[in-house]
Amino acid sequence: MHVLILGGTTEARRLAELLHGTPGLTVTSSLAGRVASPRLPPGEVRVGGFGGPGGLADWLRAQRVDALVDATHPFAGTISFHAAEAAATGHVPLLALRRPGWVPVTGDRWYEAGSLAQAAGLLPRLGRRIFLTTGRMGLAAFADLADLWFLVRSVDAPELPHPPRMEVLLDRGPFTLDGERELLRRHRVEVVVTKDSGGTATAPKLQAAREAGLPVIMVRRPHMPDGVPVAADPEQAACWLADHLDLRIFRGTD
Repeated sequence: MHVLILGGTTEARRLAELLHGTPGLTVTSSLAGRVASPRLPPGEVRVGGFGGPGGLADWLRAQRVDALVDATHPFAGTISFHAAEAAATGHVPLLALRRPGWVPVTGDRWYEAGSLAQAAGLLPRLGRRIFLTTGRMGLAAFADLADLWFLVRSVDAPELPHPPRMEVLLDRGPFTLDGERELLRRHRVEVVVTKDSGGTATAPKLQAAREAGLPVIMVRRPHMPDGVPVAADPEQAACWLADHLDLRIFRGTD
Protein backbone atom coordinates (compact mmCIF):
# COMPACT_ATOMS: atom_id res chain seq x y z
CA MET A 1 0.00 0.00 0.00
CA HIS A 2 1.13 3.56 -0.69
CA VAL A 3 0.05 6.76 1.11
CA LEU A 4 0.93 10.23 -0.16
CA ILE A 5 0.94 13.00 2.45
CA LEU A 6 0.85 16.57 1.15
CA GLY A 7 2.78 18.03 4.03
CA GLY A 8 5.05 20.68 5.42
CA THR A 9 3.14 21.03 8.70
CA THR A 10 3.74 19.65 12.18
CA GLU A 11 0.66 17.47 11.76
CA ALA A 12 1.97 16.01 8.50
CA ARG A 13 5.29 15.08 10.13
CA ARG A 14 3.50 13.50 13.08
CA LEU A 15 1.30 11.45 10.77
CA ALA A 16 4.36 10.23 8.86
CA GLU A 17 5.91 9.22 12.19
CA LEU A 18 2.79 7.28 13.16
CA LEU A 19 2.73 5.45 9.82
CA HIS A 20 6.47 4.87 9.52
CA GLY A 21 7.38 1.23 10.01
CA THR A 22 3.92 -0.15 9.32
CA PRO A 23 4.46 -3.46 7.49
CA GLY A 24 3.47 -3.35 3.86
CA LEU A 25 3.07 0.43 3.74
CA THR A 26 5.08 3.02 1.83
CA VAL A 27 4.67 6.62 3.00
CA THR A 28 5.70 9.52 0.78
CA SER A 29 5.61 13.08 2.11
CA SER A 30 5.46 15.89 -0.45
CA LEU A 31 6.84 19.31 0.49
CA ALA A 32 6.21 22.46 -1.51
CA GLY A 33 9.81 23.62 -1.21
CA ARG A 34 9.03 27.13 0.04
CA VAL A 35 11.18 26.75 3.18
CA ALA A 36 14.93 26.57 2.66
CA SER A 37 15.65 24.00 5.42
CA PRO A 38 12.41 22.14 6.20
CA ARG A 39 12.09 19.60 9.00
CA LEU A 40 11.97 16.32 7.15
CA PRO A 41 9.59 13.55 8.16
CA PRO A 42 10.52 9.86 8.15
CA GLY A 43 9.89 7.85 5.01
CA GLU A 44 10.14 8.93 1.39
CA VAL A 45 10.22 12.69 0.72
CA ARG A 46 9.67 14.60 -2.51
CA VAL A 47 10.06 18.37 -2.87
CA GLY A 48 8.31 20.63 -5.37
CA GLY A 49 4.97 20.97 -7.10
CA PHE A 50 3.14 18.50 -9.33
CA GLY A 51 2.16 20.85 -12.14
CA GLY A 52 -1.47 21.32 -11.20
CA PRO A 53 -4.25 18.79 -10.55
CA GLY A 54 -3.52 16.91 -13.77
CA GLY A 55 0.11 16.43 -12.80
CA LEU A 56 -0.87 15.28 -9.34
CA ALA A 57 -3.39 12.81 -10.79
CA ASP A 58 -0.68 11.44 -13.07
CA TRP A 59 1.68 11.05 -10.11
CA LEU A 60 -0.95 9.24 -8.05
CA ARG A 61 -1.54 6.84 -10.90
CA ALA A 62 2.14 6.29 -11.76
CA GLN A 63 3.12 5.71 -8.12
CA ARG A 64 0.08 3.52 -7.40
CA VAL A 65 -1.07 5.66 -4.48
CA ASP A 66 -3.86 4.07 -2.44
CA ALA A 67 -4.77 7.06 -0.26
CA LEU A 68 -4.03 10.80 -0.29
CA VAL A 69 -3.84 12.98 2.82
CA ASP A 70 -3.94 16.76 2.41
CA ALA A 71 -2.04 17.88 5.51
CA THR A 72 -0.92 21.22 4.09
CA HIS A 73 -1.10 24.53 5.92
CA PRO A 74 -4.66 25.83 6.44
CA PHE A 75 -3.83 28.79 4.17
CA ALA A 76 -2.36 26.71 1.32
CA GLY A 77 -5.77 26.71 -0.32
CA THR A 78 -4.83 26.10 -3.95
CA ILE A 79 -3.17 22.73 -3.36
CA SER A 80 -6.25 21.54 -1.46
CA PHE A 81 -8.46 22.11 -4.50
CA HIS A 82 -5.86 20.46 -6.72
CA ALA A 83 -5.79 17.48 -4.36
CA ALA A 84 -9.58 17.16 -4.43
CA GLU A 85 -9.66 17.26 -8.23
CA ALA A 86 -6.76 14.82 -8.62
CA ALA A 87 -8.22 12.39 -6.09
CA ALA A 88 -11.58 12.45 -7.84
CA THR A 89 -9.93 11.91 -11.25
CA GLY A 90 -7.86 8.98 -10.00
CA HIS A 91 -10.54 7.54 -7.69
CA VAL A 92 -8.14 7.78 -4.74
CA PRO A 93 -9.58 8.24 -1.22
CA LEU A 94 -8.77 11.73 0.10
CA LEU A 95 -8.60 12.97 3.69
CA ALA A 96 -7.93 16.54 4.85
CA LEU A 97 -5.89 16.82 8.04
CA ARG A 98 -6.68 20.25 9.50
CA ARG A 99 -5.82 21.53 12.96
CA PRO A 100 -8.81 23.37 14.49
CA GLY A 101 -8.80 27.14 14.20
CA TRP A 102 -8.38 29.49 17.14
CA VAL A 103 -11.41 30.70 19.08
CA PRO A 104 -11.49 34.08 20.89
CA VAL A 105 -11.92 34.06 24.66
CA THR A 106 -12.79 36.70 27.22
CA GLY A 107 -10.36 39.61 26.99
CA ASP A 108 -9.45 39.16 23.34
CA ARG A 109 -9.73 42.19 21.03
CA TRP A 110 -9.95 40.47 17.66
CA TYR A 111 -10.73 42.13 14.33
CA GLU A 112 -11.54 39.61 11.62
CA ALA A 113 -10.25 40.11 8.08
CA GLY A 114 -11.08 38.09 5.00
CA SER A 115 -7.66 38.63 3.40
CA LEU A 116 -4.23 40.16 3.98
CA ALA A 117 -5.31 43.18 1.95
CA GLN A 118 -8.28 43.70 4.25
CA ALA A 119 -6.01 43.32 7.27
CA ALA A 120 -3.72 46.01 5.86
CA GLY A 121 -6.72 48.32 5.47
CA LEU A 122 -7.59 47.97 9.16
CA LEU A 123 -4.12 48.74 10.49
CA PRO A 124 -3.87 52.58 10.28
CA ARG A 125 -6.74 53.10 12.73
CA LEU A 126 -5.50 50.50 15.23
CA GLY A 127 -1.83 51.33 15.78
CA ARG A 128 1.52 52.23 14.28
CA ARG A 129 3.87 49.50 15.56
CA ILE A 130 2.81 46.19 14.08
CA PHE A 131 3.85 42.62 14.88
CA LEU A 132 3.24 40.84 11.57
CA THR A 133 3.20 37.03 11.82
CA THR A 134 1.57 36.09 8.52
CA GLY A 135 4.69 34.65 6.87
CA ARG A 136 7.00 36.08 4.25
CA MET A 137 4.83 35.32 1.21
CA GLY A 138 2.13 37.95 1.76
CA LEU A 139 4.13 41.04 2.67
CA ALA A 140 3.20 42.81 -0.57
CA ALA A 141 -0.24 43.52 0.93
CA PHE A 142 1.44 45.81 3.50
CA ALA A 143 4.08 47.38 1.23
CA ASP A 144 2.24 50.71 0.83
CA LEU A 145 1.93 51.37 4.58
CA ALA A 146 4.99 53.60 4.76
CA ASP A 147 3.87 55.39 7.93
CA LEU A 148 3.73 52.19 10.00
CA TRP A 149 6.59 50.18 11.50
CA PHE A 150 6.56 46.38 11.20
CA LEU A 151 8.22 43.58 13.09
CA VAL A 152 8.05 40.66 10.66
CA ARG A 153 8.65 37.15 11.94
CA SER A 154 9.24 34.37 9.42
CA VAL A 155 11.26 31.21 8.95
CA ASP A 156 13.13 32.53 5.89
CA ALA A 157 14.10 36.07 4.92
CA PRO A 158 11.36 37.97 3.03
CA GLU A 159 11.79 39.37 -0.44
CA LEU A 160 10.46 42.51 -2.10
CA PRO A 161 7.91 43.97 -2.12
CA HIS A 162 7.57 44.52 1.62
CA PRO A 163 6.91 47.44 4.00
CA PRO A 164 9.70 50.04 3.88
CA ARG A 165 9.92 50.36 7.69
CA MET A 166 10.51 46.82 8.78
CA GLU A 167 12.61 44.74 11.15
CA VAL A 168 12.88 41.02 10.37
CA LEU A 169 13.01 38.33 13.04
CA LEU A 170 13.98 34.93 11.61
CA ASP A 171 12.59 32.29 13.92
CA ARG A 172 10.57 29.11 13.91
CA GLY A 173 8.01 27.93 16.47
CA PRO A 174 7.05 26.63 18.90
CA PHE A 175 7.20 29.88 20.88
CA THR A 176 6.82 30.35 24.64
CA LEU A 177 4.46 32.70 26.44
CA ASP A 178 7.31 34.40 28.31
CA GLY A 179 9.16 34.90 25.05
CA GLU A 180 6.12 36.43 23.35
CA ARG A 181 5.47 38.75 26.29
CA GLU A 182 9.05 40.00 26.15
CA LEU A 183 8.92 40.42 22.37
CA LEU A 184 5.78 42.59 22.55
CA ARG A 185 7.26 44.66 25.38
CA ARG A 186 10.72 45.12 23.87
CA HIS A 187 9.42 46.21 20.47
CA ARG A 188 6.56 48.31 21.89
CA VAL A 189 4.06 46.47 19.71
CA GLU A 190 0.62 48.08 19.37
CA VAL A 191 -1.12 45.62 17.01
CA VAL A 192 -0.66 41.93 16.20
CA VAL A 193 -1.57 40.59 12.75
CA THR A 194 -1.86 36.84 12.25
CA LYS A 195 -3.56 34.19 10.18
CA ASP A 196 -5.92 31.75 11.85
CA SER A 197 -3.43 28.91 11.57
CA GLY A 198 -4.57 27.16 14.72
CA GLY A 199 -2.45 24.80 16.78
CA THR A 200 -0.27 25.41 19.81
CA ALA A 201 3.13 26.26 18.29
CA THR A 202 2.35 29.95 17.71
CA ALA A 203 -0.68 30.41 19.98
CA PRO A 204 1.23 32.06 22.88
CA LYS A 205 1.30 35.37 20.97
CA LEU A 206 -2.49 35.51 21.32
CA GLN A 207 -2.36 35.15 25.08
CA ALA A 208 0.45 37.69 25.31
CA ALA A 209 -1.60 40.15 23.24
CA ARG A 210 -4.65 39.50 25.43
CA GLU A 211 -2.69 40.19 28.60
CA ALA A 212 -1.32 43.42 27.12
CA GLY A 213 -4.75 44.54 25.89
CA LEU A 214 -3.54 44.69 22.28
CA PRO A 215 -5.82 44.41 19.24
CA VAL A 216 -5.28 41.34 17.05
CA ILE A 217 -6.23 41.25 13.37
CA MET A 218 -7.17 37.65 12.63
CA VAL A 219 -7.17 36.68 8.95
CA ARG A 220 -9.83 34.04 8.31
CA ARG A 221 -9.00 30.77 6.61
CA PRO A 222 -9.79 30.37 2.92
CA HIS A 223 -12.59 28.06 1.82
CA MET A 224 -11.73 24.40 1.41
CA PRO A 225 -13.20 21.91 -1.10
CA ASP A 226 -16.63 20.58 -0.17
CA GLY A 227 -17.26 16.93 0.59
CA VAL A 228 -13.76 16.02 1.79
CA PRO A 229 -13.64 14.21 5.16
CA VAL A 230 -11.58 16.05 7.79
CA ALA A 231 -9.41 14.76 10.63
CA ALA A 232 -8.56 17.18 13.44
CA ASP A 233 -5.26 15.54 14.41
CA PRO A 234 -2.74 12.98 13.13
CA GLU A 235 -4.14 10.22 15.34
CA GLN A 236 -7.58 10.61 13.76
CA ALA A 237 -5.97 10.58 10.33
CA ALA A 238 -4.07 7.37 11.16
CA CYS A 239 -7.33 5.71 12.24
CA TRP A 240 -9.02 6.82 9.00
CA LEU A 241 -6.19 5.31 6.97
CA ALA A 242 -6.33 2.11 9.01
CA ASP A 243 -10.02 1.77 8.17
CA HIS A 244 -9.61 2.52 4.48
CA LEU A 245 -6.45 0.50 3.86
CA ASP A 246 -7.02 -2.28 6.41
CA LEU A 247 -3.81 -1.39 8.25
CA ARG A 248 -3.57 -2.68 11.78
CA ILE A 249 -0.18 -1.71 13.21
CA PHE A 250 0.99 1.86 13.73
CA ARG A 251 4.21 2.69 15.53
CA GLY A 252 3.52 4.54 18.76
CA THR A 253 -0.21 3.75 18.85
CA ASP A 254 -0.16 0.28 20.43
